[in-house]
Amino acid sequence: MSTEDDVRRLAMGLPEVTEKPCYGTPAFYAGGRIFARMHEEPGVLVCWRADQGEKQVLLDSAPDTFFTTDHYAGHASVLVRLDRVGGEELGELLTEAWDARAPRRVRDRSGPPLPGA
Repeated sequence: MSTEDDVRRLAMGLPEVTEKPCYGTPAFYAGGRIFARMHEEPGVLVCWRADQGEKQVLLDSAPDTFFTTDHYAGHASVLVRLDRVGGEELGELLTEAWDARAPRRVRDRSGPPLPGA
């Protein structure tokens, strides 16, 4: 089980991450590009993916954990129920989201992030 505090700790441990609000909730940016944010629904994280295929794999693999809404149709992000993921899995999700969204200059300067940083 993970919490918003876990999201913040893990996201802020990734290279060149800043936090600022998006739609009134905490959001995390790598080089100015959002890669994760807390959803308006408590205990839910919006987490970017590299593409629709990755999103669909998560949705199919664990529908009690990963879901989407009409708002995110056609968007490469997935909603994550934090009470259904542990710290290691959350760290991997955030690392993958960072890698999918961080500008090349940030990735090149930082090298690959460590999962669960």
